[in-house]
Amino acid sequence: MRAAIGLDVGTTAVKALAVDEAGAVLARAEVAYPLSTPRPGWSEQDPEDWWRATEEALAALGVDEVAGIGLSGQMHGLVALDAAGAVIRPAILWNDGRSAAECAEIEQRIGLEQLIARTGNRALAGFTAPKLLWLRRHEPDAYRRIARIALPKDYVRLRLCGEHATDVADASGTLLFDVARRGWSEAVLGALELDPAWLPRALESPEVAGVTRAGVPVAAGAGDQAAGALGVGVDGPGPLSVALGTSGVVFAALPAFAADAGARVHAFCHAVPGGWHAMGVMLSAGGSLRWLRAAAAPDAGFDELVREAERWAPGAEGLTFLPYLAGERTPHADPDARGSFTGLTLRHDRGALVRAVLEGVAYGLRDSLDLLRELGVAPERARVSGGGARSELWLRIVASVLELPLERPVAEEGAAYGAALLGGVAGGVWPDVQSAVAACVEVRGEIEPDAAWIAPYAEGRERFRALYPALRAVR
Repeated sequence: MRAAIGLDVGTTAVKALAVDEAGAVLARAEVAYPLSTPRPGWSEQDPEDWWRATEEALAALGVDEVAGIGLSGQMHGLVALDAAGAVIRPAILWNDGRSAAECAEIEQRIGLEQLIARTGNRALAGFTAPKLLWLRRHEPDAYRRIARIALPKDYVRLRLCGEHATDVADASGTLLFDVARRGWSEAVLGALELDPAWLPRALESPEVAGVTRAGVPVAAGAGDQAAGALGVGVDGPGPLSVALGTSGVVFAALPAFAADAGARVHAFCHAVPGGWHAMGVMLSAGGSLRWLRAAAAPDAGFDELVREAERWAPGAEGLTFLPYLAGERTPHADPDARGSFTGLTLRHDRGALVRAVLEGVAYGLRDSLDLLRELGVAPERARVSGGGARSELWLRIVASVLELPLERPVAEEGAAYGAALLGGVAGGVWPDVQSAVAACVEVRGEIEPDAAWIAPYAEGRERFRALYPALRAVR
């Protein structure tokens, strides 16, 4: 039996997965690496760590017969390479906030309306283009050495099969890509004075981008959110994908390209050839709960904290949490947004704080859902993935705030699973992406909204939405 391999080059680890033709997981491996924060708001990694972890993870799978390999990974990161293919400096990651001034410069040079029309998005510090402008301004010697640039998973591809390539879904997050036309934007590159020769060729996600030394085809792949959506079966309009990982994402496949006029949600190419998607992204979802545990309860397990939260009724007696610990993207494109607890009283304990965090993240996801509805998205249900999906209480809260039933996939491997499906299509296991999804993705159970919670959460949501503008005025 030949296996399809999925590799997800994440922020904390490379995850590798082997899947058979029915979608069963044959083997899995994960190899972690460090994250560097040399200054406040900076986030960097050594690309060599990704490659080392990839080699170790592939070896740990122990699969002899490989049909194809698919790649996924953290989006937007900048890997700068010199003429010899050597890494010039540490990669600047998706959650790096240093380039706010460059974002303003991009929108001033191009004009916000034109930028959205050409790329489907506005300039955000997480995207790749502002990082290049920051490098040009602050590290000119490094900038002058650039011969090629790569996204994180595409650096792994370069080492795996020697090909400088990407896919249209991941390229959509660079702010250099014409998302509607599925190609690099000459107009944006010209306006920003960036060399088109630096860019990889952009392929559809299941296309073969190269082969390994052993002759195994490697699919172009996809950014982590598009691959993760495939992994839960969102290959076309229908159910939403809701990801409760470090960040929180509400993702909808679209029948045609559509961009929000204010770019409050992202418009990207999907990993399905000829498809698009829109998504809202909050930067601190599961990351908010991890922060609270580290700050207030480092000796407690997550299960213990959630049990304490269960003792509080919806709304936690007015305690409200804003999850803007690392700035925010949706609906507030504000790298300087900050988190807060408001409404604290002497009655509130640790469980109340946890309950408020779970609810605050759910309110943030609802912000994204409401913006997607303005684009014509009308979901009847959602499919949920990520570490937060292991909490029954959190899923009940999210279902009640979104007012949608939630389904959980049988395979909970997220982006690595979607990458494996793309690798299998490239390797001939399935004829196309839709066939791979139909053959492999199954769901189990359903979490319904709690009818008694909908009204208090509607009230809490209004309180939540009033807090950002109120606190922004005093920061």
